[in-house]
Amino acid sequence: MKRAGLSRRHCLAAGAAALVLPRWARAWKPSRAVSLWVPWPAGGATDISLRILAELATPHLGQQVVVENRSGAGGTLVMPVLQNAEPDGHTIAQLPYPVFRIAHTQRVLWDPIRDTTPILQVSGVTFGALVAEASPFRKFEDLFEYARANPGRLSIATNGVGTTPHVVLEELFTARGLPYIHVPYKGTAEQINAITSGQVMVGVNSTGFGPAVDSGQLRLLATFGAQRSRRWPHVPTLHDLGFDITAQSPWGLAGPRGLPTPVLAGLHDAFRKAMFEPRFGAELAKYDQEVDYLGTMDYTRVCRLFFERERKAVEKLGLTRSGG
Repeated sequence: MKRAGLSRRHCLAAGAAALVLPRWARAWKPSRAVSLWVPWPAGGATDISLRILAELATPHLGQQVVVENRSGAGGTLVMPVLQNAEPDGHTIAQLPYPVFRIAHTQRVLWDPIRDTTPILQVSGVTFGALVAEASPFRKFEDLFEYARANPGRLSIATNGVGTTPHVVLEELFTARGLPYIHVPYKGTAEQINAITSGQVMVGVNSTGFGPAVDSGQLRLLATFGAQRSRRWPHVPTLHDLGFDITAQSPWGLAGPRGLPTPVLAGLHDAFRKAMFEPRFGAELAKYDQEVDYLGTMDYTRVCRLFFERERKAVEKLGLTRSGG
């Protein structure tokens, strides 16, 4: 009777084959720390989530993943970093949704499709309109009534010019002839402080505001997702209020243009394993988010779709570079 398992001849053949495998076919590992650039201030919901993701990915890469912050300009300041980085896997960044829009609305030296190599989609955020708990605004419709009665006096904060909240406000207010004061902030923490202290009357931000709503600091007037939030099921969506608007911002990780296949695969695999760790999912849940994985090919495809969709959206609103 034959013995179970591989024969000595088969083992030798397999070993010889391994010796001639090209270098790229073996698992890529970085030779030094990997910089993960985050386009939002330190301490915000996205920053904290990405720091946890970086920590969880570190053992899979065999080198530390170090988070670097470069906030401002609606989350687009990571684009010059990627544009100028070597495609060796040691510089990557969160790819926030606004980069697909702002390339159409402002004159920039970078292109989110040409200058990046998408790695994987991680999650996404939806948005909501917030006021301080002591605010007289009790429902979303109160904002329209105030804007009509007090033209140009309603102050609304967002996380930057050209971001998803800003575009939604343009469609809700300016397109209806209701002027408001737009106040951009760099991040969620800054904006929450501005709302609670009365510096601005209303804020529109991602669901990183969750803990402030749950603690009673802020009151949520409406959410911008396709369905009501499971966390705040009593809060209406814009669809519930009669507006054909859904505002969500998927995000993922990307490297510079020309990232070699083995490097791309190594980064993808490490961060895919990290994002499915329970600790990361629990952190996202604090902000009413969840893991929304797309692999490299699918994420690359949807990035192109995002870019084209935003081109059409800004043209419709007259926000293109040629349109003002």
